[in-house]
Amino acid sequence: MFNGAELREIRKQKQLTLQNLADKTGLSMSLLSQIERGLVDPTVGTFWKICSALEVPINHFFRVKDDHEPVIRKGLHKIIQLKNTMTKYHVLTPLQEGKIEFLLIEIEPGETLEQEQISHSGEECGYILQGELKVLLADREYHLYEGDSIGFNSTSPHRFINPGKSVSLAVWARAT
Repeated sequence: MFNGAELREIRKQKQLTLQNLADKTGLSMSLLSQIERGLVDPTVGTFWKICSALEVPINHFFRVKDDHEPVIRKGLHKIIQLKNTMTKYHVLTPLQEGKIEFLLIEIEPGETLEQEQISHSGEECGYILQGELKVLLADREYHLYEGDSIGFNSTSPHRFINPGKSVSLAVWARAT
């Protein structure tokens, strides 16, 4: 599902070497090379680090068409799901090159988004529609329930966990 060749193309367009990208992401050149060659799919955390370093929204790598329609109808949203995860990202943003990403994130019970906290440029905020979500933010922990919201600077290390027994649904906006 993930297109490593497109990652390589964007990296080269931005005149970055594998070493430059490794320095910006904190990832190894070897791992980045394997992802670019399609030998390895990135984890969620790795994926965010790469997108942040390249200054592209996460949906950039999953584009199907670019017809600039301002509306996405019910049932027609793109869904991003990386391998080895039960987390789904429903892309709600019609403008794929905009400065705001708008996502519905669906996290299965017991599922975590990455084992380590991640950080990237920008700001984000989320609103819990259903279930519960534990947000680890730097050295603090916030347990959120339906109707709760949170906002923070994305450069602060963070991680999401669904500690509940039902699916967690949350709407998230990320501005770069």
